[in-house]
Amino acid sequence: MRRASVTWLLVGCLILAGFGMPGPGSAAAATDPEVRAAIEHYHAGRPDEALSLLRGFVLRGSGSPDLPQAQLYLARILHDQGQCAEADLYLQRLPAGDPTPEVRLVRGSCLVQQGYPLEGATILLPLEQAPLNPTDRALLFGRLGQAYAALDEPLRALLFYRQALEVSAAPGLWLGQIHELLRGAIPEAVLDEAAFMFRATPIGQDAALQLAQRALARGDQERAAALLNQVLADPTPFPYRDEARALAERLPGAAQAESPALGAILPLSGRFAPFGEAVRRGLDLAVGLHNQGYHQVRLIYRDSGAEAQEAAEAVSHLVRGEGVLAIAGPLSGAAAQGAAERAQQEGVATLSLSPRDGLPQVGPWAFRYSLTSRQQAAALAEYAVNRAGLRRFAVLYPHNRLGEEMLALFSEEVNRRGGQVLRRQPYAEEATDFRAPIRRLMGLDPNAPDERGATRAMPFEALFIPDAAERVGLIAPQLAYHGMEPVRLLGTNGWNSPELPRLGGRFVEGAVFVDGFFAASPLPEVREFVTFYRQAYGEEPSILAAQAFDAANLLLSLLSRPDIRTREDVRRALGEVRSFPGATGRLRVDRDGEVERGLFVLRVHNGEVVQLSGDQF
Repeated sequence: MRRASVTWLLVGCLILAGFGMPGPGSAAAATDPEVRAAIEHYHAGRPDEALSLLRGFVLRGSGSPDLPQAQLYLARILHDQGQCAEADLYLQRLPAGDPTPEVRLVRGSCLVQQGYPLEGATILLPLEQAPLNPTDRALLFGRLGQAYAALDEPLRALLFYRQALEVSAAPGLWLGQIHELLRGAIPEAVLDEAAFMFRATPIGQDAALQLAQRALARGDQERAAALLNQVLADPTPFPYRDEARALAERLPGAAQAESPALGAILPLSGRFAPFGEAVRRGLDLAVGLHNQGYHQVRLIYRDSGAEAQEAAEAVSHLVRGEGVLAIAGPLSGAAAQGAAERAQQEGVATLSLSPRDGLPQVGPWAFRYSLTSRQQAAALAEYAVNRAGLRRFAVLYPHNRLGEEMLALFSEEVNRRGGQVLRRQPYAEEATDFRAPIRRLMGLDPNAPDERGATRAMPFEALFIPDAAERVGLIAPQLAYHGMEPVRLLGTNGWNSPELPRLGGRFVEGAVFVDGFFAASPLPEVREFVTFYRQAYGEEPSILAAQAFDAANLLLSLLSRPDIRTREDVRRALGEVRSFPGATGRLRVDRDGEVERGLFVLRVHNGEVVQLSGDQF
């Protein structure tokens, strides 16, 4: 199975994570704050935190009116995690009487998964008219489909599966089960009936594909070609279209139109390979989701290494040998420079993912999408001066290239908005004791004894520290220890880590910083991407993956347009992008070829990193 199909199956698990609970299952209905918090964790996609709270509550809260609700949520979470035997233990502890639809749904679903399809279907069938939310209805019909497939009633199973697909927001899991059913040992007459009954749906498409495979296996190439032409001509989104296309390539009579190609140049070997892999995951996810639709795009990778010449040769190979219409990458500075320069000769748009200065200015075929130091300085200054009303700043920075660059850029952006950097003080890059630079910043003799308990009013209102979260976690407590009167702390994307509130504690409470991506953002585009990524890869996405996902989607949206047929068309259309929704914000391309977007303004609040309300800057 190819990657696009795998993505469908993995993303399909979303329907389990989205279990809803109307009425008494809402957080508002719970009176105990611990249960309310657990329910909020659950619906926010943090089942492990919810599980821990609920288990603790059940152990302590035997007399609470919220106990049944806690037990039901425990059962649902364990069901989601495939632990049906343990989920059943909590269901059995619920009060006797007529069970609610939610209890029956979990119980019936678990029975089907545990290999008792008849018993599970007996419980689930009466729920067809129950007032369930769409996510739970998808689960109900999907489990009934699974049950009747196990009971060797394929057409009845497919009828239930179709109902699941109609109400499911993420149908991948059911499409995978349908695929396994149709490719199994069911009679060809049933397949033929399914292809007719469910035409213009993914089920009908899959049934026709299986019929084509059987026809080819017995040597009937004419029928196989006719069926495959039918599948490939149907615009219905279908996750196994790549299998149909691969089968068609073996038949001279089947449609074999070449899909457009997108190139990707990344460091897939060497010391930068882990970064290349993060980008590759974002690209693969975007292309896999895109190829569920009618317009298919091929993604072709080339290893850039870290050298300019190697990346330049990769550009030429992708253009001349593969016919790509655009290229995403490279990632490292030297490779991106070499690729951008060769792109001018080959006439192909490259959307670099490197922050190297000057890339968009190489020529009209060079575009760049990456979080840069200037973007961060501008967004932070915009927030601090124009939104928070601050005017006087100080900078405590590491004595290295990045620290000095951020000092200069932040000072420039603050001045441009009417503010002023009054004091600046460097510290050694690997320092752990910041007494001397802090006292110099305060205007004190670094060699004089400390005045314990004394605080001093500073001439500045906010302190900018362009360093990593681990270093800031060491600095912030020392600021207070040495008597600096509380000032607003400002930072860069290096602060965006759980380590910041853990190490800095109350001393970083209220600190504000910016980043190009925030996985916990409430924005719909971010939530959708993060959910897809977690289901596909089982981990949190990084900013590299998010930027790659957006870059790929931006290019894919252009390649799907009927007016985009040549590399020149892509270059022109890319330069005209003014508002494209992405996981990192709304994207626009400026006249130099720089992809711009608003940055996320983040704050430490009650020991957690949260996004400030309002628009991105």
